[in-house]
Amino acid sequence: MMYENGRGVKQDYFKAVELYTKACDGRVTVGCTNLGDLYHKGQGVSQNDSKAKELYGKACDGGFDDGCKNYEILNKM
Repeated sequence: MMYENGRGVKQDYFKAVELYTKACDGRVTVGCTNLGDLYHKGQGVSQNDSKAKELYGKACDGGFDDGCKNYEILNKM
């Protein structure tokens, strides 16, 4: 989150994508949700709502409520 928001380090969306991917692959559901946010916004990656929805779904399946909420939002778009 520090790289995404530029807190304590220089803002670097590419590094944020790298670290969120590692977290998500390690089943850290907040990492999946945050990575989904970057795909939804197109920050550090090409904008891709389909990929964002997939990541939100993974977070939701892991029990993370924010992932479920974001999945539902994209589902209504």
